[in-house]
This record gives sequence, C-alpha cells and structure tokens, in this order.
Amino acid sequence: MSETTQQPILRVRGLKTSFRTDRGTVTAVDDVNFDVFPGETIGIVGESGCGKTVTSKTIMRLLPERNSIIDPSSEILFDNLNLATAPETEMRKVRGDRIAMIFQEPMTSLNPVFTIGWQLDEALKYHTKLDKKGRRDRAVEMLRLVEIPNPEQRYKEYPHQLSGGMRQRVMIAIALCCEPDILIADEPTTALDVTIQAQILALMADLKERLGTSILLITHDLGVVAQVCDRVIVMYAGRIIEQAPVSDLFKRPQHPYTKALLESIPKAGKRSEDGRLPTIKGIVPSLFELPKGCRFQDRCPFKEQKCVDIEPDLTAHAFDDRPVRCHFPRNQEVDLTTGATG
Repeated sequence: MSETTQQPILRVRGLKTSFRTDRGTVTAVDDVNFDVFPGETIGIVGESGCGKTVTSKTIMRLLPERNSIIDPSSEILFDNLNLATAPETEMRKVRGDRIAMIFQEPMTSLNPVFTIGWQLDEALKYHTKLDKKGRRDRAVEMLRLVEIPNPEQRYKEYPHQLSGGMRQRVMIAIALCCEPDILIADEPTTALDVTIQAQILALMADLKERLGTSILLITHDLGVVAQVCDRVIVMYAGRIIEQAPVSDLFKRPQHPYTKALLESIPKAGKRSEDGRLPTIKGIVPSLFELPKGCRFQDRCPFKEQKCVDIEPDLTAHAFDDRPVRCHFPRNQEVDLTTGATG
C-alpha cells in the first residue's frame, strides 16, 4: 500500500470530544488527526483512558448525546461527508453499512432474546435490498465465511448457546455482512483465550485480503499490533503522541512513552533488579488536572524545563520525518528479544 498513489478513505482532522460531568466539562480526545487508506490496518494503542475507544465511538457517532460534545470544528471526512456534523439520518446510512464496528464483549453486544439468524437478518434488512430468502442465504454464507461450523444450525441458535470465540465470530459476520469499507474493531480479542485470539486475528486478516476492507484496530496489546497492523497510532491522555509504520515504531520508538510501552512487554529473562517485570512509573494524569506542558512529563526520565513549561506539538522530526509529540525525541532502537535499548 503506497500513500503516495492512494487517497485516504477516511480523514480525521482536529477531532475533539468532551463530556459533561458533575465536576464540569472534560476533554477526552483532543486534536486527533490521522488518515486511513484503503486496505490497510491501523492500530491505536495506549493505556486505559487514553482516548482510544472514545475516538472510535466518535467516528461512529455512538456516544450518548446527553453528555458528549463533539467540537463543531472537528472533521471526520468520509465519502464527501463530515461524520462529525452529519445528521443522524445520514449516519444511519453509513453506520453498519459503509463503516462497521466490532465491540469488545460479544455477549453484551448480541441480543440474548433473538437468534443469531435474526440479528444477521436485521443488519441485512436495513442495508440491502435482498428478499427474505436472499438474506437468509447471505447470513449463512457469512457464518460460513467466518468459519463457524454447521452454519445452518447456528443460524437458528441463541447467543448463550455459543462459546465466546464463536460469539465473536458472529459479531464479525454481522459487521462484515454488508462488506463495509472500514471495520473498527475495539479490543476484539481481549476476552478470549490465546488460541481463540490467534484464530480471530488470522480470520480478520484473511477477510481483509478477501474483501479489501480497511481496519482500525483499538487495542492495548502490542503483540496484536505487531502481528496484524501496517501503521500504529500511540495515544496518551487524549492526544496522539506518535505515529509510524509498525516496523519502525517497534524498532526505533521516538517518544519516551512509546519506548516505555515496548520495554514493558514481558520477555523471557527480562527482570528489573528487584525481580519485578518492567513497568512505567507513575500514573496517567487526570483529564481534569492536566499539566501545563507535556502530558507525560511526570513519568518521563528525560524531562527538561521546556517540557514543564510548553506542551509539544505533534510534528515531524529529523530522524525519519514521522510525527512525534516530544521536544526531545530519541531515536533509540529496542531489542524486542531482550528489551535492551541502544
């Protein structure tokens, strides 16, 4: 995939999402910018609360209207439509058809009182012109495509009759039944064991190749990112702090937070002096009490006075012209086998 020859299918510019709370209005996603190109997989990573899921739900416009605010200057450009300001009637045409989403826990996403077939039929009924038999045939075909055994029988069953891995496959089938241009997957393998996780990731990669769907993968698992993503967006405290092709990010992280994340991956034989696994010291700052300068300053071992006084912009630096939000980026290599940097 070459960014020089293709136009992005989705452009996110200046995305800012806030929430009304008892303590006042808090901004959860602030000035987020990125592109999604046809047929690529982008990973968005970061600690819990960094803004990954809020970003994805803002794109889909699935946040509760009563307490969420999308800044009117935000742009989510898809097929000549700004999803940030589009009326709900237009969003219904896009949501589930052109852009689909897989949620983290399939048991809470599937309706327990309706059969698997009914829930697939509901998506097809709204977004296609197939008749009842055509929708049933398409639903069974999708269950077969996601490698569910005995799809004709599973079509008649209820969610509680399926395993966690099978339910997640059903969610993928529902999301892909209208062959969307973009699939947003929010922690799609978190609740699954390692074997099923590998199967789901392989299935998503295979379906991407077959259908040409772009994937936006929301995860905290860097192992998953390394396995399936083309590019990576790292978020911290509501902002993007680094973007890079996956191989560059893993080999040469430039932001101290990215480097610390990679060094926190458990590795055989890698322990600190007290025998504990490597961790990032400190905690993510409260969105209600963000520091004046760099949001990572209290946890950064390379902090200087400029970091305290001025928040850095997300700009390209001289190393390899990729965006990083740091006054003093460091082009250090990470040995993913031993965890050593040099």
